[in-house]
Amino acid sequence: MRTAYREHLEAFNADLLEMCDRVRAAMAQASEALLRQSLEGAEDTLSQVDALRELKTRCEERGMSLLALESPVASDLRQVLSSIYIVENLSRMSSLAMHVATLTRTRHPDAVVPGPLAGFMEEMARLSDAMVAQTRELLLHPDAECAAQLHTIDEDMDDMKAYLLNLVTAPEWEYSTREAVDVAMLVRYYERFADRCVNVGNRIVFLVTGLQPEQYREQRDGDYDLKEKFATIERRFTRK
Repeated sequence: MRTAYREHLEAFNADLLEMCDRVRAAMAQASEALLRQSLEGAEDTLSQVDALRELKTRCEERGMSLLALESPVASDLRQVLSSIYIVENLSRMSSLAMHVATLTRTRHPDAVVPGPLAGFMEEMARLSDAMVAQTRELLLHPDAECAAQLHTIDEDMDDMKAYLLNLVTAPEWEYSTREAVDVAMLVRYYERFADRCVNVGNRIVFLVTGLQPEQYREQRDGDYDLKEKFATIERRFTRK
């Protein structure tokens, strides 16, 4: 029985890696299409929707089957639950890649982003790819410290978002209202993509340590005393 459980879990993990690879490829292709104003690239990205949806469904079914039929406990339960949450985040990331591709296709043959701002969008695409690459590495080799480092890259993404949103809303904005809206939408897509990577990282922290990310960082920095937390709970709720 335990051997069968391990085989099912390994198949689930393999599907997660495949899904992450497909999501990374989709966003990379969507970003390339965006920057090169490629209609073919955008349509190729959108053609992956069905395959990603099918993979998501398979992952969800594997996760539910493991919970229902194998009754995992302790660390195994954490792994299955974390994987189910990760599937949902990867699915949202694939949707964001499709949004980028859809906007590119809608505006073709015009560019979505004004030429002088293309470098900023290229940087957001680079940060997104770096984060999803780190996410894949975490799925392959779970590590709480590496997972926490995703927050550092995400801060760079947040800085880019703040700068560009400030730019498109400034009185000095020299392009059209449509271009301002499009840039703001793209910024949101990339920023949410990065946030989903952070969510996966948070799940990895929980998987490895059993702690929420904030608790892990406090413990790592010497400010979190798990025994004292437990003692406080015991004092509050233990009847004399």
